[in-house]
Amino acid sequence: MKQQDIGIDLGTTSIIIATEQQGVVFTQPTIGAVDTRSNTILAVGDEALRMVGRAPAHIDLVRPLRDGVIQDHRMTNELIVRFVNEVCRSRFFKPRIAVCVPAAITGVEADAVVESVMAAGARQVYLVDEPVAAALGAGLQIRQPHGCMVVDIGGGSTDIAVISMGGRVKAASIPVAGNAFDRCIAQFVQEKYQIAIGPLTAEALKKQVACCTKSGFEGVMEVRGHSWETNLPARRLIYTHDLYEPVQELATRIVAAARGVLESTPPELAADVSSTGVLLTGGGSLLRGLASYLAGELHVDVAIAPDPINCVARGTAISLSEGKYLTAGFRDATPKAWKKTLQNIRDPFAAE
Repeated sequence: MKQQDIGIDLGTTSIIIATEQQGVVFTQPTIGAVDTRSNTILAVGDEALRMVGRAPAHIDLVRPLRDGVIQDHRMTNELIVRFVNEVCRSRFFKPRIAVCVPAAITGVEADAVVESVMAAGARQVYLVDEPVAAALGAGLQIRQPHGCMVVDIGGGSTDIAVISMGGRVKAASIPVAGNAFDRCIAQFVQEKYQIAIGPLTAEALKKQVACCTKSGFEGVMEVRGHSWETNLPARRLIYTHDLYEPVQELATRIVAAARGVLESTPPELAADVSSTGVLLTGGGSLLRGLASYLAGELHVDVAIAPDPINCVARGTAISLSEGKYLTAGFRDATPKAWKKTLQNIRDPFAAE
């Protein structure tokens, strides 16, 4: 039934579930807490996130995805099963589920995603490239013979693609995104000021203070952490100009990847991108000054999509109805054995 169809943005930082009719219906952090003494999962999502930096030694905080790829299958299965069951409470109707994946995902990595989604009770599983989902979610007319370029900056990876006539023409994926900015900021503060800060503090610095360009903006935030010099709690004011160096370093890597895609794009499509510009999606696109920095380096207009954080999830849900028009970047990944079972259920005489 169509109302059971859902799209999942299986992100390194958060899992977002959407339907085409209702839009985003569920969001939770991609994290779980494990009691290492009994090897049991204590909490997932928001409840587990509240334990970061505060849990005792016997509790591990696990982020099962890294750079958009599953690293911990057990925790990934647990998160998907729990979250899908929250959205689809019916025991009688199994949903069709589309999941967005990095454009450069390998076959083994894709199989791991499909296995986790099937464990959640999916009737059919479809995989959608993140840039294609982002373009659909942003409302771009990707079925037309006209090139558009999307740069999706998530938590674990940045996916870049030039799309035309329902499919990606050129694409690239790099493991530089929101989490990498957090790690780089934390490392910089530690090395320059000898203060160790946690991941939540580093993320707050990125959102409130960091800027990619030397502009008129100058933010400030007091950070509290552990001094490496005194081994005691310490605090310090961090300004925007303090973080320019680490942020600029990673922004340069995103620019290099985007430039590489543009350089390999056919001339006619490159001309289309030059006239229509580049669309940024994903939570990482909200980094202050990033859009203007990309525009200056690529010599094209760069715009941030409306509601960039939920763009991919909405587009993933939309892909289930638009899939027949997509020539690349969307595929039915339901295991063949399960497809055969479904066929026999629908037509019990088909095998005779």
